[in-house]
Amino acid sequence: MKGNTNTGYEIFLSAVAAIGGILFGYDTAVISGTISSVAGQFSLNTINQGWYVGCALIGSIAGVSVAGILSDRIGRKITMLTASVLFFISAAGCAFCGNFTQLVIFRIIGGAGIGIVSIVSPIYISEVASAERRGTLVSCYQLAITVGFLLAYLVNYKILDISQTSSFTSDLMDTLFISEYWRGMLGSGVVPAALFFMVIFIIPESPRWMIVHHRGAEARIIMSRIYSSPEAVETQYRATESSIASEVKSEWKALLSPGIMKAVIVGCAIAILGQFMGVNAVLYYGPEIFGKAGLGGEDALLSQVLVGAVNMLTTVIALFIIDRVGRKQLVYWGVSGMIISLLMIGLYFSAGESWNLGNSFLLAFFLFYVFCCAISISAVVFVLLSEMYPNSVRGIAMSIAGMALWIGTYLIGQLTPWLLENLTPAGTFFMFALMCLPYLLIMWKAVPETTGKTLEEIENYWKGKRN
Repeated sequence: MKGNTNTGYEIFLSAVAAIGGILFGYDTAVISGTISSVAGQFSLNTINQGWYVGCALIGSIAGVSVAGILSDRIGRKITMLTASVLFFISAAGCAFCGNFTQLVIFRIIGGAGIGIVSIVSPIYISEVASAERRGTLVSCYQLAITVGFLLAYLVNYKILDISQTSSFTSDLMDTLFISEYWRGMLGSGVVPAALFFMVIFIIPESPRWMIVHHRGAEARIIMSRIYSSPEAVETQYRATESSIASEVKSEWKALLSPGIMKAVIVGCAIAILGQFMGVNAVLYYGPEIFGKAGLGGEDALLSQVLVGAVNMLTTVIALFIIDRVGRKQLVYWGVSGMIISLLMIGLYFSAGESWNLGNSFLLAFFLFYVFCCAISISAVVFVLLSEMYPNSVRGIAMSIAGMALWIGTYLIGQLTPWLLENLTPAGTFFMFALMCLPYLLIMWKAVPETTGKTLEEIENYWKGKRN
């Protein structure tokens, strides 16, 4: 199929769907700048701080549990629209909530949007992308997540600065940006949510989803925009139709077939283990971790902005090399670097004072950790999960793996304050380094290299048709 695709149209469709990743990243990262102020206003202990961070992840688990079913039944496009509405309601609700209980409820609603979009956007991109560009284009979604992270960190930094240097005559503006500036941080998410809602209307439904739902004529029209020759359209159409015809009609029965069940178990394993390697502890609690190292409020947030910038720029690099280097090679090198950086961060917290290790040592290895993570597991995980499963069960199978990912994310979000307090920061980062080892083993032994393979070829691998 190489050379038979309309690259510009592929990129356009992928870029629109990837805006969901900006919302994912923004809603996930914006909370990092609000933890201390919310904890102070509502007198939260470490357990309640964990609940404030983790409540959105409960919503994510709920969202991801229905995302696959929704996207398989009503379509990828309508499901993305649903997620955008949930994001908007959450951001507006957080800005104007009356108490901590309401704040938690609106965070859960936003979490449901995160869970839904984390499944359906990568699925959509993988289904409109050609085999030779699928890794790069699905990685655009991960790039969009890092853009969301960076935007959230910048907004947090700017709003904190406004709260300390400005004044407003309006009581509403004073509440949003001065006295309770966390409301402005959380509420600013209405802007990307509204943008996502509007642009979804200009893209078509996934052609693979249409073929599954016996709308072949419409699918051919969309494929004719993606592929530049009638022969390429017909080849891809027949390959998709053939893979669907050979599958078990019951989704759950198909999931229980030996090859597909193995793929689901492997997907769940890499999804949940990836969360216990420290990345979300850094994203959610970065300012608190920097604070334990002696950095003040603005300095801690500025350091988090640097983390977001490195995360985004590294993802751009991954975008260009993932289809050349391969998924597994990126993981091998990146996770090895993560182990080194996590050990060095742990060393800083255990022996930093006696060895005269300054804050620059901590920041350097934090940024090196983010670089290694962004170029490996963060860039690869959504690509792998979006391409591992058969057409007819891709939504529900990815939901199961996605649920494992969000359960792991919730546990880390809930437990990190407790770990930092009871294991100490040094013990916490040593534990994260240890958790990298089983991840490497599973990638080595159980995950095939999918670079350059069509979705149908990957499906045949799991079914035992290795040729």
